Amino acid sequence: MSYATAADLAQRFGKQELAQLADPLNTGEPDAAVLALALADARAEIDGYLQARYQLPLPTVPAVLVRLACDVARYRLWRDRASDEVRRRYEDAIKLLTNISRGVVALGLAEADPAPQPSLASFAAGAERVFGRANTAGY
Repeated sequence: MSYATAADLAQRFGKQELAQLADPLNTGEPDAAVLALALADARAEIDGYLQARYQLPLPTVPAVLVRLACDVARYRLWRDRASDEVRRRYEDAIKLLTNISRGVVALGLAEADPAPQPSLASFAAGAERVFGRANTAGY
């Protein structure tokens, strides 16, 4: 499941910017396959943070994840030519995802059951000693 669509990208950043970034054939229209790849990369990156706290796939996509997916996908589309604003939005998205994975920020969804913790060995006192000073006198 993708957190955002090509239509979400176009609504946030404009069709013209997407055509600049994702139109390898210079048709004036963004290539759907290029946008889908950037959105898939964004989803994989987001999942890496969310799986620490939530059962994936999520039952619903919170609006904040749509925004974060768009910012991550946009940064990926710009590659090494990203402006300071694009880079800042990406870094802000990663900070928020880090806080979500640590539980500082919640998505309002049910969290996954915590992984069982390994139990520590324990010792319980049993019956009296079979061999001890009191019952081995003379040996």
